[in-house]
Amino acid sequence: MSTTTQEAFWSGEFGKAYSDRNNWTSAQYDDFYRHEWGITKTQMNEDCLRDLPKDAKILEVGCNIGLQLRCLQEMGFTNLYGIELQHYAVEKAKEIVKNVNIIQGSGFDIPFKDSYFDVVVTNGVLIHIAPDDLPRIMSEMVRCSKKYVWGFEYFASSLVNINYRGNEGFLWKADYSKIFQENFHQLQEIYRKMYPYVSASQQGNMDYMYLLEKQ
Repeated sequence: MSTTTQEAFWSGEFGKAYSDRNNWTSAQYDDFYRHEWGITKTQMNEDCLRDLPKDAKILEVGCNIGLQLRCLQEMGFTNLYGIELQHYAVEKAKEIVKNVNIIQGSGFDIPFKDSYFDVVVTNGVLIHIAPDDLPRIMSEMVRCSKKYVWGFEYFASSLVNINYRGNEGFLWKADYSKIFQENFHQLQEIYRKMYPYVSASQQGNMDYMYLLEKQ
């Protein structure tokens, strides 16, 4: 299944350890966001999606063990899907979040028809895609979305390569919303909110949430 260096990396033991390290309850998930950014993930989502119907069909690409899907479900969203590369994470996700269609697969080859979803989203996933591969995974996300592309990612005004737990070539910061719009001119950004870190260990860094609409 692995087609890139990054996919092979995340499919193995490093990806499994990540899943185990971030296996939180709903309260712990919100507490982590509150500690890092001063706001819960639930509130971030609500601020961005306040006008989205609860029956909107949403696909999360790279859903890992399903924490964001569970958060959306607890917010009242009822039509949720996830795709995740790592088999271990898929099995954990099915234990953590119920009544959600979670499949094993790659964001580079999403097995759903064009415009099948109202929203296609990533949550800290594009940061782990090699820059040269971004247009390919973004193309699949745009293809499957009828209306919105949504994201929460590390932010930098220009591309920055970051050492990730002693590994090079597995983490980048960038303006991913801008990259989407540069490659897919039918997308227009309709929401952007910056989240500077409040935790002492991350001072000076910033993440952001964006929502793009197909025109």
